[in-house]
Amino acid sequence: MTEDVELLDDLLRLCAAAGAEPEVHHSLPENRGSWEQAPMVLVGDDAAQRCRGAVRRRGVMLVGRDQDAPDIWRRAVEIGAEYVLRLPDSESWLVDQIANAAEGVGRPALTVGVIGGRGGSGASTLACALAVTAARAGRRTMLIDGDPLGGGIDVLLGGERAEGMRWPDFAHSKGRVGGGALEESLPALHGLRVLSWGRDDWVVIPPQAMRAVLAAARRLGGVVVVDLPRRVDESVAEALAQLDLGLLVVPGELRAVAAAKRVASMAGTVLDDLRVVARGPYAAGLDERWVAQALGLPLVGELPLEAGLLAAQDDGAPPGGSARGPLARFCAAFWERALAPEGAGGRAGGGAS
Repeated sequence: MTEDVELLDDLLRLCAAAGAEPEVHHSLPENRGSWEQAPMVLVGDDAAQRCRGAVRRRGVMLVGRDQDAPDIWRRAVEIGAEYVLRLPDSESWLVDQIANAAEGVGRPALTVGVIGGRGGSGASTLACALAVTAARAGRRTMLIDGDPLGGGIDVLLGGERAEGMRWPDFAHSKGRVGGGALEESLPALHGLRVLSWGRDDWVVIPPQAMRAVLAAARRLGGVVVVDLPRRVDESVAEALAQLDLGLLVVPGELRAVAAAKRVASMAGTVLDDLRVVARGPYAAGLDERWVAQALGLPLVGELPLEAGLLAAQDDGAPPGGSARGPLARFCAAFWERALAPEGAGGRAGGGAS
């Protein structure tokens, strides 16, 4: 709401960047309910006086250009504005808020990262099984491959030829990525969306691209599963910072536990909630509880062995594809704990088992 042509041009530009279609007025809208029902109201400081007497509501922002405008805070109070913004300083923040309003952001996705304590631990298999199990239960699910040297997690799902965008398409993303646009652009496999690596040359994913993509995935709600490498660079640290919890898959061997300690130490500098999934067979004298205690981390449980898993993958069945299989049952039990009501607000619940 403004009659300032320059301000209007700026606001229209920001709405376009956020993927939102604005409704423009010079004063309070005549259409009954427009002011009350709009997801967000941006009032130019030139139009503040014309909004006096409007119904008080959330999501009203007073926007202008003059940094030293007199009485700006008094005008904001008069119209019940939650924020007073000055352009161009607040442009980036305002684009995010407009996009959030346009997408109707609700509770962010529960985001779980899976990391191998050593190479070949089965972390990618667990990540796929968690995503497949969540999707089968009807949850909105996205699986993100965070390991550029892992060979592409879409291969485990039998979708390496599926149409859709891969990481190289997002390598230069710096600003905000729309959640809906991200979801629609990715390959759909087994009821979930997958962001994997391409088959072409290896590309570097800068931290800002990782941040933008994961933030978009989280805004969609549901669950997000991220398959992560053991090394921690800037991009991986950015991914770790957005996790609700991490699962460290550790085989029951002394060397594997020693290697996992180093991985846990690096990941723990960024991630607050890291837990152990132990995997047999175990060396003499070891079991899943010994592994967790040696690492000083909570135990989620023991990753079950599933006979015929490799053969099933050769036939196109993904890990966790059999709902009655031990791997799928393990994942279903994990989600039941992690998504329990007491864990839904903030960090996920479901401690040691």
